[in-house]
Amino acid sequence: MNLQISHLRSLYLKGKLTPSDLVKQLHVAIGNEDSRHIWIRRLSLNELMVYANNLAEKSIADLPLYGIPFAIKDNIDLAGIATTAGCPEYAYTPTKSATVVQKLIDAGAIPIGKTNLDQFATGLVGTRSPYGACQNSFKPEYISGGSSAGSAVSVALGMASFSLGTDTAGSGRVPASFNNLLGHKPSCGLLSTHGVVPACRSLDCLSIFALTAADAATVLTSAQGLDEADAYSRSAMPEVKTIDHQKFSFGVPKQNQLAFFENKETPVLFAQAIKQLESLGGTAVEIDFEPFLQTARLLYEGPWVAERYAAIRDFFDAQPEAIFPVTRQIIGGATKFSATDTYLAQYKLKALQRVAQKVWHSIDVLVTPTVGTIYTIEEVNADPIKCNSNLGYYTNFMNLLDLSATAVPTGFQQDGLPFGITLCAPAFKDMQLLALADRIQTLSATTLGATGLPFSQ
Repeated sequence: MNLQISHLRSLYLKGKLTPSDLVKQLHVAIGNEDSRHIWIRRLSLNELMVYANNLAEKSIADLPLYGIPFAIKDNIDLAGIATTAGCPEYAYTPTKSATVVQKLIDAGAIPIGKTNLDQFATGLVGTRSPYGACQNSFKPEYISGGSSAGSAVSVALGMASFSLGTDTAGSGRVPASFNNLLGHKPSCGLLSTHGVVPACRSLDCLSIFALTAADAATVLTSAQGLDEADAYSRSAMPEVKTIDHQKFSFGVPKQNQLAFFENKETPVLFAQAIKQLESLGGTAVEIDFEPFLQTARLLYEGPWVAERYAAIRDFFDAQPEAIFPVTRQIIGGATKFSATDTYLAQYKLKALQRVAQKVWHSIDVLVTPTVGTIYTIEEVNADPIKCNSNLGYYTNFMNLLDLSATAVPTGFQQDGLPFGITLCAPAFKDMQLLALADRIQTLSATTLGATGLPFSQ
């Protein structure tokens, strides 16, 4: 079933499909099996029909997401449905949906269910959940990526047109790369986090998984906007310098700063992606990646991990046994940091921000692999901390440096597992990044997610 937004919209406008028809077909297509551990709570057919019926008298032309099904990471509130954050003992049932969820529903979108995640959004692997390790959409023995695990896999397998994730350290990009999806991490504050269980509240972003960059742009347009209920919310700023998509410069880390963690294929795939960008009019510029790497290390080695403890402190202290073991180890380590440590880290970050800022004088976008390699679930279980750290090599610095980022698929390993790159730029370059990602997909994409359906615009 082709769930591309443009395709569904065309069917609705031609009268060949109704939202009621869609949810009935989708409910049957998804079925009752969940062998890949994608869902924490699917909506029943009766619950889906309420949303579908609410669209019956509404104008398709007036609602950009009319009848479009979407999935929601289960640390984001949907009214009347429990939010677990991947921990059943923590669960609560909100009376209101998160601001962004409500915006999407108001735009006509239909929520399908709440998806599995690394507990309390702590991890990039998708295995740290009492609801089971979420499995890759191409090869179930491999990780899905996390923490927005089920959100990515649900879209990749054709269960939703798009989904919401969160992204503090890479959780909206790593799963996109592992499942042949477009993953957009918006500028910090562009999407409200009101109604989201915090990980690191000062850094958290809601993210979007979609089959195409065009679909992600449609969702972002409906979801963004200043929210007075979120102190970290920001309005989009006007562009000072726009990216010329026919002639642009892109930064690439020095060769000795690239890391592929013993994967023999991903260096070749990254080189091919660079050639693709050059064929689109890009000029590669080698940059010093060290300030970005130093910033990335601050996220988990510095006191920002204490924010994760602050977010769930009362629950953590009262029921530590309810926390997934690896998650408990990471968050529990936060108490070693003092207020002095925090200020010293802030000073270091400020200095790194100043150095990293200079790179934008010579490039329009920075390009890296989204991840250097992929692991099996067994490999991650054997060495969870190291594997997770390796996956964050190219992602952990983004929010600390206030960047926007788009993960875009660019190829496949010989075993059929996807590979992709990430484009990043200063805050509020979101639509420009998505426009460039659209050109990349038009050039190189062959299929949509893991559905086997052909890519089309």
